[in-house]
Amino acid sequence: MLVLVAPGQGAQTPGFLTPWLELPGAADRVAAWSDAIGLDLAHYGTKADADDIRDTAVAQPLLVAAGLLSAAALGDVSPGVVAGHSVGEFTAAAFAGVLDETAALRLVRTRGLAMAEAAAITPTGMSALLGGDPEVTVPHLEKLGLTPANVNGAGQIVAAGTLEQLAALEADKPEGVRRVVALKVAGAFHTHHMAPAVAKLDEAAKELSPAAPATRYVSNKDGQVVTDGAEVLARLVGQVANPVRWDLCMETFQALGATALIEVCPGGTLTGIAKRALPGVATVALKTPADLDAARTLIAEHAAV
Repeated sequence: MLVLVAPGQGAQTPGFLTPWLELPGAADRVAAWSDAIGLDLAHYGTKADADDIRDTAVAQPLLVAAGLLSAAALGDVSPGVVAGHSVGEFTAAAFAGVLDETAALRLVRTRGLAMAEAAAITPTGMSALLGGDPEVTVPHLEKLGLTPANVNGAGQIVAAGTLEQLAALEADKPEGVRRVVALKVAGAFHTHHMAPAVAKLDEAAKELSPAAPATRYVSNKDGQVVTDGAEVLARLVGQVANPVRWDLCMETFQALGATALIEVCPGGTLTGIAKRALPGVATVALKTPADLDAARTLIAEHAAV
């Protein structure tokens, strides 16, 4: 059974969209999306520097657009399950047919702007902790006033909070944690710091008419399959200020019989976690169009399983 997943913020790198825009029809598609959301996606995906695409208001729609574009390049795909990490949930919602592509991009543009505004209130950020035992790490983070904003599984937790709290974490790592790595994000996402963004996203979501997922959609909230379109949309809104439980999503993939996983562009992060947490599951990360053939082979072998 094939799982199709979409990465979250921090996966972007300067110029990562460039080779994808060379595919037939891709530039026109991205231009149409850019017009729809008032953001030059092609510019930010090809010419902008790391600081420019670190901007939450830019990074989020850029990542969703890249995910949609790379998935379309695969051709006809029938995954057994779709899911996304953080903002990747919007990409997954489009994969599942809950929202059309333009609606997903417009909503995520609102999300990015609202979260950037919320992040400007207090200097905050996020850092990944590599290694350690969650039963030791989580209480340690809470002692420092930090939130375990992403529980990713395979020994990785992402802490979020103020820059002062993250500096204290760097100086006082939990027992068993090998490294603390600052992420390329501009705020403490999936924490109470993002509460102001929830209300704005909720208002924008009220204008949409979500459809029931045509493919099994696994939610970051609790790793459960959500079958109601309105519930998917409500979870997309609320998840802005709540932790991502990617570990539970992977448990669901396994329980449903996953045999292969493809991560759309800019792939790498989620496949890396899957290789450690889902042994025996074949993986392909779409980084450039050169990865499409390997992904199509995986689709042919596993999509019908």
